[in-house]
Amino acid sequence: MFSNKDIAQFADLETPFYYYDLSLLQRSLSACANAAKVYDFHVHYAMKANFNDTVLKKIKEAGLGADCVSGNEVKKAIEIGFAQKQVVFAGVGKSDKEINEALDLDIFCFNVESVQELEVINELAGKKNKIAKVAIRINPNVDAHTHHNITTGLDENKFGVNSWDLPDCAEMLKASANLEFMGVHFHIGSQITNLDVYKNLCVRINEFAKWFEERGFMVKVLNVGGGLGIDYQNPEQQIPDFEAYFKIFNDFLEKRPNQEVHFELGRAIVGQCSSLISRVLYVKNGKNKNFIILDAGMTELMRPALYQAYHQIENLSKQDGEATVKYDVVGPICESTDCFGKEVLLQETSRGDLIAIRSTGAYGEVMSSHYNLREKVSTAFSQE
Repeated sequence: MFSNKDIAQFADLETPFYYYDLSLLQRSLSACANAAKVYDFHVHYAMKANFNDTVLKKIKEAGLGADCVSGNEVKKAIEIGFAQKQVVFAGVGKSDKEINEALDLDIFCFNVESVQELEVINELAGKKNKIAKVAIRINPNVDAHTHHNITTGLDENKFGVNSWDLPDCAEMLKASANLEFMGVHFHIGSQITNLDVYKNLCVRINEFAKWFEERGFMVKVLNVGGGLGIDYQNPEQQIPDFEAYFKIFNDFLEKRPNQEVHFELGRAIVGQCSSLISRVLYVKNGKNKNFIILDAGMTELMRPALYQAYHQIENLSKQDGEATVKYDVVGPICESTDCFGKEVLLQETSRGDLIAIRSTGAYGEVMSSHYNLREKVSTAFSQE
């Protein structure tokens, strides 16, 4: 991924920073858009994965919509130039302020996660003499077989309407003059690499769509969510198999004529297009452990501390040498969990070496913080 020209450029930049490969981002976007076009599927980009302005503009230019989970994400999507008719608003805890702002922006749809939320949106829309388009996010109780902290589709999770509450949803929809039912919405988790999981999801989507149809509702949209994972172990496997992913839904969804199928993909599009570049501050060699202390920490990349997530780590200054030393690669933050990797096999490393932490395009920069009064992490971009 990194040319000698890239590494020479890094040497002149203050670390740490996120480096974005815009060419790779463009190839990922093209692969996703082309694969979806075969089936006339609609893709909304999950903004929570990465809302860097430059990245968002590329995604908007590729024709994708925006999937938002906060009022500020909705406003950001509109500011960047996403069409209002392509913006959807999900989230288990939308505030009245956020709902009102989204109503004013005339977004395409609210993905609603409780009966009480339906009541609130109807009331707020009524005060504005507006009709709010809504889809019901249903908890299908499908196991995504991913990390427990990023599973969202089980009965034990806080997300979505449980099946036993659907009759109340149906009654509320029929009684609400300021709501327009658009369809059903699902999202069962993130970093899903076993595509068979989506076959199980399709079975449940078919069941719930039929449930609404039998009660007189027209299901215009099947929103299947996202969650497609990337290969963190092999970051050179840069673009997920979008063709196989979309084909599963084409093969297993019972799509009606004129019914739209919507997706909400984030990590699969942006995950591999960025790396966190850092410098070695100190090397501490001990009897039982060798430590590399970087100038990047959990304030720049939270995932390893939060999920025990794996990211491939490379010494860019010693690319030609043989990896012979095991290091715990840690940051400068005053927390024991401030660690990017344990027993990482690298070339013998020295103070000042440049280190790349790969596959950080999703949930990297967006989760950075000012803890310990750290400065905001900077960014750099490849020349396409």
